[in-house]
Amino acid sequence: MSAPSAVVEPLVRVTGVRKSFGSLEVLRGVDLAVAAGEVTCVIGPSGSGKSTLLRCINHLEKIQGGEISVGGQLIGYREKNGNLHEMRDAEVRKQRAEIGMVFQSFNLFPHMSVMENICEAPRSVRGKSKQEAEAQAMVLLKKVGLVEKVNAYPGQLSGGQQQRIAIARALAMEPRLMLFDEPTSALDPELVGEVLDVIEALAASGMTMIVVTHEMGFARRVANKVVFMDQGLVVEEGPPETFFGNPREDRTRAFLRAVL
Repeated sequence: MSAPSAVVEPLVRVTGVRKSFGSLEVLRGVDLAVAAGEVTCVIGPSGSGKSTLLRCINHLEKIQGGEISVGGQLIGYREKNGNLHEMRDAEVRKQRAEIGMVFQSFNLFPHMSVMENICEAPRSVRGKSKQEAEAQAMVLLKKVGLVEKVNAYPGQLSGGQQQRIAIARALAMEPRLMLFDEPTSALDPELVGEVLDVIEALAASGMTMIVVTHEMGFARRVANKVVFMDQGLVVEEGPPETFFGNPREDRTRAFLRAVL
């Protein structure tokens, strides 16, 4: 008789997470598990809680209930005597260094060159030397196809180029998890493809990613799992072929009819 296979703990586990802004409950008990190396695309209507969920995963937003763990470690809190206590800012920053995040807006430092933008965090947070950080930056610029822009400033770049630099900057911290919050929503339509190509190549390299997106073709092509959120809850999830081809829930079917 063969030995039982070991149960592999997901890299990301979200359990019963609740988040409110005043009287508005944005997340109403969200559960999500993401395996190492998996690409999870989160879709849903505006206001469904998708972006808030991402911000909670790296503790940019505090949660009011539930737990979030990455690599088996609670994010933003520690457990003591059965209760959760919020970590100090320095501890949270250390956790965030392992989680890369790319936002809708590019958030590059306008007064810094592309090279300086990419090297800033590895040098100040990771303690890399100038030479180490710059060598790594050149590798990442090659990966996103922008080596020739190494000395440019953000104001000299197109939106698509700025977002590709933002991805390179996040990767420079060598995160174990990447979060993308609608990374193409602020771009002109003709620039969307160049950013999605970079994310798709990253997926092929085995990076664990959670991508909030409205690009259904991208989700169908790249995701291992698609998650549909509505009104602060996960309504349905599954592999893309099942999710898009034969959704179970009426609400999912109605959403897909509206966007496809």
